[in-house]
Amino acid sequence: MVPEGIHVVRHYQHNPGPSVVLVHGAPDRAKNLAHVVHLLHDVPVTTYDRRGYGKSLAAGSVGPGGFEQHADDLLQLLDGTPAIVVGQSAGGAIAMAAAIKAPHLFLALGAWEPPMVPWKWWSTIGQWEATMKYARYHDPYQLGEDFNRNILGDERWEALPARTRELLRAEGVAFRADMSSQEFPFMEVERLRVPVVIGVGTEHPHAEFARCNRETARRTNAELYVGEGADHFAHLGNPAVWVGLVRQTVALARRSHPPEVFA
Repeated sequence: MVPEGIHVVRHYQHNPGPSVVLVHGAPDRAKNLAHVVHLLHDVPVTTYDRRGYGKSLAAGSVGPGGFEQHADDLLQLLDGTPAIVVGQSAGGAIAMAAAIKAPHLFLALGAWEPPMVPWKWWSTIGQWEATMKYARYHDPYQLGEDFNRNILGDERWEALPARTRELLRAEGVAFRADMSSQEFPFMEVERLRVPVVIGVGTEHPHAEFARCNRETARRTNAELYVGEGADHFAHLGNPAVWVGLVRQTVALARRSHPPEVFA
């Protein structure tokens, strides 16, 4: 059952096997996974806009601690049917939190560079402080503009259609909530008991970033997937690498469950 107001698209449903559910990051939306979806034409794929983003703006946003509600949305979307779930950044962290709540619904879980900033193994790279800067923005609509303007540059921002600029500003509410969710540890990592793959790119300005993601993999007993030449936004800039994470997660699910699950 799809949560009210959540925009869901199911691709390639004629393909056999369990669905691969993709969970986008923050701020982001499902349409930015389009190149990834195109390369996954041989498996059933489900994408959706998380609450407060893209076409799910009407579903409303969440307050601090909202990762839990996003996890509940994901579980409601799965509707009791086990799936392979792969998340980008915050989407990966949300999928991890959901898997702790309902491990029987996760045949395997993939997470591309999930932010674990409240934990000690991330404490040396200053990401918690940067995250809290966004979490404590007074005006979330201004946050939506400032964040995207910083990425795009003033000229590209001003060239966007007015409707697109307003969407990105409105998504600042959900983005601020996602950042607030990371002020304190938001799950009991040691309770994650499903098959997991942690993906990490090789192109980062801080070498510590890769080390932190490797430590996340170690602490979750996960397989490690290294995306050569990719950065945090591989789903946009290097979708074939991001698809590699999906493929490894599917392979792990197949090794972890009876063949009839994939018939």
